[in-house]
Amino acid sequence: MNSLADPVLLSRLQFAANMSFHILFPAISIALAWVLLYFKLRHGRSGDGAWMDAYRFWVKIFALSFAIGVVSGITMSFQFGTNWPGYMNTVGNVAGPLLAYEVLTAFFLEASFLGIMLFGAGRVSRRIHTLATLLVAVGTTLSAFWILALNSWMQTPTGFTMVDGQAHPTDWLAVLFSPSFPYRFVHMLTASGLVTAFLIAGISAWRWRRGDQGSDVRAALASAVGLAALLAPLQIAVGDLHGINTFHHQPSKLAAMEGLWDTQRAAPAVLFAIPDEAAQANRYEIAIPGLASLYLGHTTDTEVRGLKEFPGAHPPVAPVFWAFRLMVGIGLLMLVVSWSALWQLRRHGQPGPLVGRALVAMTFSGWLALLAGWYVTEIGRQPWLVQGVLTTAAAAGPVPADTVTLSLAMYLGLYVLLLSSFVGVLFHLARQAGPGHPVPPLNPDLDPFRAEARHAGEHGHA
Repeated sequence: MNSLADPVLLSRLQFAANMSFHILFPAISIALAWVLLYFKLRHGRSGDGAWMDAYRFWVKIFALSFAIGVVSGITMSFQFGTNWPGYMNTVGNVAGPLLAYEVLTAFFLEASFLGIMLFGAGRVSRRIHTLATLLVAVGTTLSAFWILALNSWMQTPTGFTMVDGQAHPTDWLAVLFSPSFPYRFVHMLTASGLVTAFLIAGISAWRWRRGDQGSDVRAALASAVGLAALLAPLQIAVGDLHGINTFHHQPSKLAAMEGLWDTQRAAPAVLFAIPDEAAQANRYEIAIPGLASLYLGHTTDTEVRGLKEFPGAHPPVAPVFWAFRLMVGIGLLMLVVSWSALWQLRRHGQPGPLVGRALVAMTFSGWLALLAGWYVTEIGRQPWLVQGVLTTAAAAGPVPADTVTLSLAMYLGLYVLLLSSFVGVLFHLARQAGPGHPVPPLNPDLDPFRAEARHAGEHGHA
């Protein structure tokens, strides 16, 4: 059968397209909610209206990201019933409750207080409005907890037993806190922070370079650069720990990430190669001898299993190999740019021309690194949908290839439209907030925040 007409492959591509689009927006909303809380607290403590102006601008981006994330997430649940019925038939006793808990706790918490957060300024007290922002932030993180608990269980399943071909949980704590969960959860939260930090820094640098150098832009830029400078080295450390966990629990994925075909001690770290699956070898390889064994087992004598030990049961090597290097490369670039920008802001109070352009160019770099890491995670699990329990092919439904092709094309067209619209709206808002275009308050008639800032200014504190 032509691979392009394979309904399983097409269904995988469709879900991958849906997930690739969807994950972009929770990655913003998870961390941005906490950044907005920070802006609110800084305003409450200092009385400086610049922090509230920054809040008003970025809360619009949060609302837009939240809405697109919710809508795009719904289409994924449809695919469980249409394209992947074997998934719920086999592991629905585990997946169903976790998805339900995410809705009953996190989503309801977010939805209940989002209205207060967006439209409550002037209608509720400052403390209630700050509390609503806090609860929305907690809700976004709680949502990530449930989803990543399920995904981590699929990667490293524990706490269940198989009865008549179905998974039944025997220990819910073991299900929730599977071996890879702590690393994946922290890795994802840190990634969300970097996505948001570079988004805010990039847009703020763009506004700064256009001459919009108000105190609100300066506050947002300095906050984002500081956050990025803090999280970039932390992410490198967490990623290293996550890699060691993968080495122990998903050796075939690790072998694909490292591009190692033969099991060996003193395994090299492959910096560059062109993996050749037909020949089971790397072309044009550039490697550092013994380094992979050193950072995976903390000794150059550590044995690392190669891809040849998993005949017919290892992931496609090239996508995992290159996605991993793209993720690492962007992460290192984030470290350099964030620390350079932090140094310039502290030394000169503003980014230099080169660093300013670098920040603008890296506005969406967090998205690229996030997608690369997600592809490593998901493609690296193949051919399993649930590691050692359910293969991807066994979970696929009987949907004809033509039907999947049509829906995939429709999804792709819609996602291109929505993504370009989101980016366009983002820069439109930034343009409108420039000199001569003050950010309008959330409630023009009742806006105690500006009144408080004016009051503080009259006493020399604004």
